[in-house]
Amino acid sequence: MDGVLVHEEHPIPGAAEFIEALKSSGRPFLVLTNNSIFTPRDLRARLLGSGIDVPEGAIWTSALATARFLLDQRPGGSAYVVGEAGLTTALHEIGYVMTDRDPDYVVLGETRTYSFEAITRAIRLIDDGARFIATNPDPSGPSQDGKLPATGAVAALITRATGREPYYVGKPNSLMMRSALNKIEAHSETTVMVGDRMDTDVIAGLEAGLRTVLVLTGSTKADAVDAFPYRATRVEESVRELIPLVESGEI
Repeated sequence: MDGVLVHEEHPIPGAAEFIEALKSSGRPFLVLTNNSIFTPRDLRARLLGSGIDVPEGAIWTSALATARFLLDQRPGGSAYVVGEAGLTTALHEIGYVMTDRDPDYVVLGETRTYSFEAITRAIRLIDDGARFIATNPDPSGPSQDGKLPATGAVAALITRATGREPYYVGKPNSLMMRSALNKIEAHSETTVMVGDRMDTDVIAGLEAGLRTVLVLTGSTKADAVDAFPYRATRVEESVRELIPLVESGEI
């Protein structure tokens, strides 16, 4: 989503037309994001505000992928959550109980208001045996005022205090790709991953067996592409260049 369709609240040229081309093609698709703050309904409203009409059911977040993972691992479990509505809603919907008393998991997600008290509680629960899960490893995120610490940075703090590494569900873990494929009943051999980062999007797509397209409207710039030991299937300036490929059935 970020860096492919929008920059913060600003649409990337061609993004709205790209989504409309996908919808017109009849192909199932998902918009993915590592951000676990918002629910799909929230994200749909935010994208609509940028002129991009994505159905709520076509949005897949690291919070939803984390909930799906926990449902598979331990149905009907409990969790202490450090995060916001996107994560707590996803966990409630799979039947998880939110508690700070002997939870099965500590689940760390994105929030703009990390609480020292909540982090301290998470550390103590992990020390007492709770399993440590994080929605994504991103160390920082953008804002209008500059860089913000994100899930990966706070996870590093907790790891340093506890000696316990979290299991990250979101990109670049290909588990998020596979849960997305399952969501739309797609097969990896006939699916394309479009992303703006070589180190999260492209590698996650590659490891899940997908064809990959890197667009140069986000984090990875053209002069950095060759520094990576793996390659995207193709590199394009933006999603605008993909519209004719969608319309022709090439992707």
